[in-house]
Amino acid sequence: MIRTLLVDAEGQARTGGEELLARWREAPESHLWVDLQGEPPQIEREWLLIFDCHPMAIDDAHRERHPPKIEEFEGHTLILYRGIAAFDAELNFTPQQLAFFLGERFVVTLHPGVANSIDRLFQHEGAGLLHRSPQQVALRVMYHSAGYYLDSLLEFENALSDLEDALIQNDSDALMRQVIGYRSRLVKMRRVFKYHLGITQELTAYDYSHLPRDDVETLHAINDVHERFERLHSLTQMYYDICGDLVDGHISLSSHRLNITMRILTVITAIFVPLTFIAGIYGMNFAHMPELEHRYGYFMVLGLMLAIGLGLAWLFRRKGWF
Repeated sequence: MIRTLLVDAEGQARTGGEELLARWREAPESHLWVDLQGEPPQIEREWLLIFDCHPMAIDDAHRERHPPKIEEFEGHTLILYRGIAAFDAELNFTPQQLAFFLGERFVVTLHPGVANSIDRLFQHEGAGLLHRSPQQVALRVMYHSAGYYLDSLLEFENALSDLEDALIQNDSDALMRQVIGYRSRLVKMRRVFKYHLGITQELTAYDYSHLPRDDVETLHAINDVHERFERLHSLTQMYYDICGDLVDGHISLSSHRLNITMRILTVITAIFVPLTFIAGIYGMNFAHMPELEHRYGYFMVLGLMLAIGLGLAWLFRRKGWF
């Protein structure tokens, strides 16, 4: 799907397709937003070459699973952003790459599937933002997209709290597998947010021609995006640490239970070792053993074994070993 949004110097907005390119060229003060959704790479390349986009930037935008980055070229700035196609409170998310080509009077967005943040802006706020500057469109798309991440993460906080309570009441392996699954997904999300945080840090630290920091509105929008991604990164790190603490707690409890079991078994073994020793002595088949001819020898040995067993059990119980 190809759609365009043209805003003239007076702020009048028009939506359409390729026909708005001619109007944009004829009006030097106008701004144009071209959104390419799910178009073949060749079609996208033809559109981008219309705006004199660098071939290397186009190749980066078409490369699958390219890490998010920002790079400046002579006539435009490229921003590769990892958006989301689907995300839920269980941290199951499907990312999709968004590419922004920012020029002085245009912004081109590329994405393979539906992007909720772009659809929302194109239908509502896009005209006002585009009238101010094309960079405002790109920054607001990233801001709204980060908001979708944030909403799902905040929902996950409730699920994580319920999981903590469930682990206290029922420390099962199924719950622990769920925690480990969350931890694995959080690692992937933290990596994505780390890339995005790096982009916003670059924007706040360095001057880009099409994202000027001397413009108050642009700087404010950059700071908003930076703060949101900083919060996302800190939240994922916090949730990752909590999941790690739950895993460590499960391992500690399992080790504690194992130690208690081993201690009981050790006490039982310690009690029966002397009894086994006595039984072993009198189980030897020697002809001359004085105790064998004693009238009460059998009962005396049984009494001795019982006394040893009860005595050791009392001693271990007093020491708190079982």
